[in-house]
Amino acid sequence: MLTGAEPAEEQFSETHWKSLRYFNLYRLVVAVLLFFSALLYPSVFLISGPDHGLRHLALAGVYLIGTAAAVLLAYRHRQHATMQLTASVVVDVLVMTLLIHLGGGLGSGLGSMLLVTLAGAGLVGQGRLVLFYAAMATLAVLFEHSYRALATDVDAASFFQAGVFSAAFFAVAISARLLARRVLANEALARQRGLDLKNQTVVSQRVIEEMEDGVLVLRRDASVRQSNPRARQLLGLDGDQEYRLAEYSPQLAENFVDWCRSGSDEVVLVRVPASGFRLRARFAATASSESDVLVFLQDMGHLQEQAQQLKLAALGRLTASIAHEIRNPLSAISHAGELLHEERRGETYERLLRILLDNTKRLERIVCEVLELGRRDRTYRELIDLQVSLPPLIDEYLATEGLPADVVALELSAGATLCFDRSHFHQVLGNLLGNALRHSQRRSGSVRLLAAAAKVAGKTELQVIDDGEGVDEECREHIFEPFFTTHHRGTGLGLYIARELCEANEAQLELLGSRQGAHFRLLGRASGCQ
Repeated sequence: MLTGAEPAEEQFSETHWKSLRYFNLYRLVVAVLLFFSALLYPSVFLISGPDHGLRHLALAGVYLIGTAAAVLLAYRHRQHATMQLTASVVVDVLVMTLLIHLGGGLGSGLGSMLLVTLAGAGLVGQGRLVLFYAAMATLAVLFEHSYRALATDVDAASFFQAGVFSAAFFAVAISARLLARRVLANEALARQRGLDLKNQTVVSQRVIEEMEDGVLVLRRDASVRQSNPRARQLLGLDGDQEYRLAEYSPQLAENFVDWCRSGSDEVVLVRVPASGFRLRARFAATASSESDVLVFLQDMGHLQEQAQQLKLAALGRLTASIAHEIRNPLSAISHAGELLHEERRGETYERLLRILLDNTKRLERIVCEVLELGRRDRTYRELIDLQVSLPPLIDEYLATEGLPADVVALELSAGATLCFDRSHFHQVLGNLLGNALRHSQRRSGSVRLLAAAAKVAGKTELQVIDDGEGVDEECREHIFEPFFTTHHRGTGLGLYIARELCEANEAQLELLGSRQGAHFRLLGRASGCQ
C-alpha cells in the first residue's frame, strides 16, 4: 500500500498503464454493446422496457462517449493515472447504478457489472483507493435501494440481496488487489532475475572472449556451434558462422569421434593446417539439452614459451649468484696478471700472459652483463630527446672503438623522444651498435641509425641497420636467447640483455626482415614517463 509520502504517480509502472488501457477498452466494448442494444433491440433486455427506452439510449450514449474519451486519454496522456482510473470507476458506478434503477433494481442482473468493474479497478488501482471504490459502489447500491424502498413498496428481504452485493464488492476488490500485488511482485522478481541473468551472460561472454585459451562448443555431429575469438584464431576460422570441425582440423575431428566413443579425459595434441598452430585439446561434456561438448584449446608454442621464460628466469638468478661469487677472485687474477705483465721474461711468457689477460677481461665482461640482469627492474625512466642525445653517444662510441666518424649514418627526426632509463638506453644502444659494427663492412654509412615517430600513436621507433650478411633463417628464432652467439669472441648475452632491458622499460626490441644485413627495431613510448 501507498503511504502518504509516496505519490501514486511514482508507483504507476508500465504494467499498470497497460492494465489501465485494457480496462478502458473493456469499458468501451460494454458501452458499445449497451448502446447498440438499446438502439437496435430494445426488447432483448428487461431494462429496455417501453417506458425507459429513450432514457436507456441516452444514458448508453453518454456512457459510450465517456469510455471513448477515457481510452483516448489513457493512450495519449500518460499522466495522472490514479485520477483517470478514479474518474472511470466513478462514471461506471453512476451509470450502472442508474441502469439498475431504471431496470427495476438488482434483480435486473446489472449488479454483476459493478463486480467486474471493481475487479478491474482492483487489478489496476493502488493502495486504499481500491477500498474507496468498493465503498463508493456499496453506497450507490444501498442509496438506490433505499430510494426505491421509500418511493415504492419494496420487500424488506430485498435488502439482504443488496447487503450480499455490498459484501461481494469489498471481497472482489480486495481479492483483485491482493492478486495484483502478487502478480506485480512476481513480475518484479522475474525482471530482476532477467537482469541478473543478462549481466551474468555479459560478464561470462566477456570472460570467454578475453581468455587466452580457445573455447569451442561442438554439436555431437562435430559441427561448431559457438567459438570465442581465440579459438577462431587458433583454428583459422572466418567469422561466426557454423563450420564442420573436419574442414579445419581432420586430426581434431578424429580425436573428437574417439572421445565420443570412449569419454576419456586425456589431453590430445593436434596440428591445424589452416593456421599452422600446434594445439593442446581437451574435451568436456555439458549438461545442455542437446549434449553439446566443450573443447578447450591451448597453443603449445605459447606454453613452451612460458616454460622457457621460467627456465630463463631461474637460469638468470643462478648465473647472477654465480657471477657475484666469481667476480672477486676474477679481480684478483686480473690484478695479478697486470703485475706479472711488468716483468719481461721472453716471447712465450708474454704470449701466455696476453692470453690470460684477454680471457680475464672477457670473463669480467660476462660477469658484468650477468649482474646487469639482476638490476633490470630498477628503472628510472626519463624523457630522452634522441636528436640531442644520440650524436654525442655515437661519437664517443666510435672514438672508443677507433672507428671513422662516417661509419654510422644518423637519420633523426625532429622531436623524436623516448621514455627510457638513461643507463639502460646507453647499454642497449651499445649492444646494438656493437653487434652491427661487428658484422658490417665498416665502410662509410655501413651502419644506419634511424629515429622517428612510429606508425603506432604515442610510440617512437629506433632502427639499427647494417650492411653485413644478415641473420640466417635458422638463427632468427634463437637470436635473443641467452648464450647464443655466432661470433667466436661473443658472450651470447648482448641481445638477450638488450631485449630484457627494453621490456623493463615497456619497450620492444625485434629483428625485422631485410634484404641485406640485420635490421633491429626498438619501439618504445614517446611520452608519459612515470
